[in-house]
Amino acid sequence: MDLRPQGRFDARPWLYRASPGRPAAYLLDSARSLAGLSVAASLSVALARVAASPATYFKLIATAALWGATWVAARIAVSEAAPLAVASWRFLLAALVLGALLVVREGWPRWSVGEWLTLSAMGASGIFLYNVCFLYGMTMIQAGRGALVVALTPALIAASDSLLFGAPMSPGKALGIGLAAFGCLLVVTNGHPYLLIAGEVGLGEWLIIGCAVMWTAYTFLGRRGTRSLSPLAMTFGASLTGWLMLTSAALLQGSLFSLAETSWRGWSAIAFLGLFGTALAFTWYAEAVHRIGATRSAAFINLVPVSAVILGAVLLGERLGVAVLSGGALVITGVYITNRAGAKLASGANFKEKAA
Repeated sequence: MDLRPQGRFDARPWLYRASPGRPAAYLLDSARSLAGLSVAASLSVALARVAASPATYFKLIATAALWGATWVAARIAVSEAAPLAVASWRFLLAALVLGALLVVREGWPRWSVGEWLTLSAMGASGIFLYNVCFLYGMTMIQAGRGALVVALTPALIAASDSLLFGAPMSPGKALGIGLAAFGCLLVVTNGHPYLLIAGEVGLGEWLIIGCAVMWTAYTFLGRRGTRSLSPLAMTFGASLTGWLMLTSAALLQGSLFSLAETSWRGWSAIAFLGLFGTALAFTWYAEAVHRIGATRSAAFINLVPVSAVILGAVLLGERLGVAVLSGGALVITGVYITNRAGAKLASGANFKEKAA
C-alpha cells in the first residue's frame, strides 16, 4: 500500500477519510495518512480529530437552526424585493466575507481548470438553481410548509447514493426512503395525494421539490470538491460562481437594483441570509461532509423544518394543518430510519472488513 500523501490537502488529514464515529479506525487512518511524521505526532493529530467530533455535531445543529431561520428571512425579503435581486445581494455579502476569510487563512486560491468546473457546477446547482426555486417558491407557499418538503433531502441523498454510486440498500433503508417520500407527498398536496395525479399541485410546491433535488446535487459535488479543496475554499468558490450567475440573471431581468425602497426589515433579512444562512452555515456544512460524510451530515437537515415551523408561527403567524404536520412527521421519521439503517450497514461492513 502506498502511504504517501496524495493531493493538495493530504497534509491536513482531518479534512476527510475515516469517520469520527469509528475511533479505532479513525486513529489508525490518521496515523497512516501522516506518513513522514513521527508516530507520536500522527497520533496526536488523530486524537485531536476524535476529540473535535462533538464540535462537528454542534455546528450541524446550529447550521440546521440557521437554515430554518432562512425560510422566514426569505419570506420577509421577497415580500419587499424581486427574488433574483435578493439572491444576488445575499451571495454578494457571503462571497465578500468568505473571500476575506479565505485570503487571511489560506491565501488567495489558485484553482485548476477541473476545480473551476466543479465549483461552477456547485454554483449552478446549490446556489443559482436552488435559490431560484427557493425564493420564487417562497412567494407562493408558507415558509414552514416549504421547509417540510425540503426535509425530504436526506432520503433523496441516500437513494441517489445507492442508485448512482452503489451504496448498499437494506430493507430498512428502503422503508425509510418510502416513508419520507409519502410524507413529502402529504405535505405537497396538503393531505390530498390524489391531487398529484390530477395535476393540481401548484408551482410553488414543485419549486420547493426542486430545492431538494438541487441540494442533493450540490452535496455530491461537494464531496468531489473536498478531494483537493478546503471547506472554506469550496464554499467561497461555489458562492462566487453562483453569485455571478444570479447577478447576470437579475441584470437581464432588470431587477438587480429593485432594493432601493426596501425597508430596514428587508435589508436585515437579506443580511441574515448572506452572513449567517450562507457564509457561516454553508462552511460548517461543508466541514461536516468532510468529517462524517454526506449521508450522516444530511441527516441533520431533519432539524430545519422544526426550526422553520416554529419561527414561521412566531414571526409570521403561519399555521399549518394537521395533514401537513403529519406528513412532515413522516418525512422526519423516514429520514431517521434511513440513516439508522445506513449506519448499521456501515458498521456491518466495517466488522466484516476487520474480520477478513
